[in-house]
Order: sequence, then structure tokens, then C-alpha cells
Amino acid sequence: MTEPLTLLHRDDYLVAVHKPSGLLVHRSKLAQGESVFLLQRLRDQLGQRVYPVHRLDRPTSGVMVFALDPSTAARLGEAFAQRQTRKRYLAVVRGIGPEHERLDYALREEDGSRPKAEMPALEAITEIRRLDSVELPVQVDRYPTSRYSLMEVLPMTGRRHQIRRHLSRRGYPIIGDAKHGKGNHNRFFAERLDCPRLLLAAVGLSFEHPVEGYRLAVSCCLDNAMTTLFQRFGWAGHLPVASARRLEAAMLPIT
Repeated sequence: MTEPLTLLHRDDYLVAVHKPSGLLVHRSKLAQGESVFLLQRLRDQLGQRVYPVHRLDRPTSGVMVFALDPSTAARLGEAFAQRQTRKRYLAVVRGIGPEHERLDYALREEDGSRPKAEMPALEAITEIRRLDSVELPVQVDRYPTSRYSLMEVLPMTGRRHQIRRHLSRRGYPIIGDAKHGKGNHNRFFAERLDCPRLLLAAVGLSFEHPVEGYRLAVSCCLDNAMTTLFQRFGWAGHLPVASARRLEAAMLPIT
């Protein structure tokens, strides 16, 4: 029997949920052969219709917000489109990442509708900060030891696969990224560290409530695989906790 989804916040207008890694949000051209989706599971669990207002890639876990009526969906969708939301991610990457950096490589859309060369390059901005790192006495690549970093990631724009593409281009691919990462490191984490997934989690989201007007900050825990890895690497102090709280207008969201 499938376990119920973890609800992080619910009121009369919206619901925030922890999306598991590997679960598609809704039907799309990429969903051929799939029969279970986050949208369907949440609808069945709540016993009412829900409306998606933003997206997370299939392998990414973390906070997702759904509206409970079309009017709220329109307002929330506009807030995401106008960059009035703040998002916080945690990522495990190969190498010792920079202490703090602003990545602003323009990205072409990857929607599969036409060749990439014909797609315009769009502004894409991601703030990254190294929270911790570890060096393992294991040869995974050509070096006798292997180094990895825990990065805090704050995307300022919302291009498709933006975080994965930006970190890979900067030279710090996310572990478990089959497209933009490196296979030997991905296999090491899957086979030796029981982490066969993309190590990217959306752990925080804040936005102005579309009806009540206050700023809502929602955060969630990591799943079991990432939690165990953080504990193993000595990163337990960076484990996020699940919460939903009101913020004063002047407060910075989700730190």
C-alpha cells in the first residue's frame, strides 16, 4: 500500500506537500507508460481537485504547492511567473564548491519542441553557497580520494533544469544527475552509499499568500536516503526541518 503524502501546510485555498523523488507531477509527453502521478495521489488523498502552479523535475524531491481552486491557482501561478517567490534547495555535488557565487549563464529552453540551436538563450541566475564538504579515502575517479560538497542553491529564475545545468557548467555536477553528471560518481553513491537518486531537494519555499496576504514560508525534511547520507558525512547540522510559518514582510524567507 502506498504511504500517504506528507502535507506541510493546508488551508482553505492551498496545500503544500513533500514530493517524493522519482514521482512525476502530472501527465505530459514525458509520462508515456506512467500511471501514477503526484497530482493524482494528492487529489485522491484530499478527496478534492488540486491545481498545480509550479513544477519540480521528476528526480527532485521537496516542497510543492497546489491551489485548491482555479482563482487561487491563477494568482499563485502569476506569483511564480513574476519571480515573487523564494526557493531554497540543497544539492550534493562533486568537488569542493565555491564559498559563494552568482551563476548567470544564459540557458536555452529544453522542451523538445525544436532543436536547441533554434531556441533563444534566456536569462538564468542562480545563487550558490557551500555549506560543508567531505573528502573520502576512496578512489572513484583518477584521484586517490574523492571530494564532495553540500551546496545551498537559490534560483532567481526558473528555467528548465536550471540548477542542474548551472552547477554542471560551473564544474560541480550534482550527484545522481544522469544527464549532466558523471556516471562513475553516480554509481558510487548508488552502489556504496545507498543513494541511487538525484541528490537535489527543494527544502524551502516562501511566497505571499494569494488570499490572506501574509507571507508563508514552508520547509520540509529530506527523505531517508539523503538524511542518512548527511549523517554519514557529518552534515547532520544542515538537515532541514518541516515547518510552515508566517513571516513579517521585512523578514528574509527560509534561511
